[in-house]
Order: sequence, then C-alpha cells, then structure tokens
Amino acid sequence: MNEENKNTTEQEEIVEAVEKEVEIEAAEEESEIVELKQKIDELSDQNLRLQAEIVNMRNRNQKDRETAAKYRAQDLAKELLPAIDNLERALAIDVDNEHGEALKKGVQMVLDNLKTALKAQGIEEIVALNQAFDPTVHQAVQTVDAKENNVEPNTIVQELQKGYKLHDRVLRPAMVVVAQ
Repeated sequence: MNEENKNTTEQEEIVEAVEKEVEIEAAEEESEIVELKQKIDELSDQNLRLQAEIVNMRNRNQKDRETAAKYRAQDLAKELLPAIDNLERALAIDVDNEHGEALKKGVQMVLDNLKTALKAQGIEEIVALNQAFDPTVHQAVQTVDAKENNVEPNTIVQELQKGYKLHDRVLRPAMVVVAQ
C-alpha cells in the first residue's frame, strides 16, 4: 500500500501542478484580456477624437468658404472707391455751357452704374451727415463747436469723404467733422 499511496500522492502532486499551471495560464490570459480591452478602449477614444477633429475641420473649411464668398468683392471695391470719389468730385464742378452739361451727364451715368454694381455685391455707403458719431464706421478728422453750429454734441456736421461697407465689414470709414 505504500506504493499505492506513493502513486496517489504523485498523482495528486501532478494534478496540483497542472491546476497551478492552468491557474497561472488563466491569470495571464485574463491579464492579457484586460490589456487588450484597455487598448481597444484607447483606440476607440482616439478614433472618436479623430472623427470629431475631421468634422471640426470640415465645418471650419465650410465657414471659410462662405466668408470668402461673402467678401469676394472687397478687394475690387477698395480699388474702385478712389475712382468713385473722383467721379463725384467731377460732378461737383460747376459748368456753364452745353458741352460741359453733356459731359457731366455722362459722368453721372458712369457713377450711377458703378454704384449699382457695388450695391449688387452688397457694398453700401455709410450714412454720416447729421448722424451721431460712431468710431466703428466714422473717422473724425476735425471737431467744431456744437453751440456755434446749433447741433447736439457728438453729431457729424460735415462729411469730407464717403465711407463704404461690405455687408457688416467696413471697407473705408467715412471721414467726418464732428461737433463737440
């Protein structure tokens, strides 16, 4: 029986050793599963962040395209404004003959066409005369006494150069004289 006990003990030891190995392997596999789940979670989070970044880039690009389309006439308008100023100065000149009147009428037609084209692109004159001074759209180049001009303080009494804006963006502020 001694040998039988010895065999049984050996078998029990083998069984215990195998069970320990199985437990160790199970623990390692469990640890590996946990690691893999963490990596999956990290990669999923990274994927979501990248997708959000792509959506943000698309939105930003769309907004940039819309802004560019909205203000596409800005550079051309800035180039045309001095020509419009010159045409208005030409119209301010007094003429005393028929030829001068005809020329003035032609200049007026050209000016009207330019203003119509600018208005079609969303460009408008900034109203200044007899308005309250607004530093966002007016540029004060001189001040005068309000009492002498019989106006309220901070009122524009003279417009030296017209201002223009494109939608909500000032292309050129109106140069004005303000009563103080």
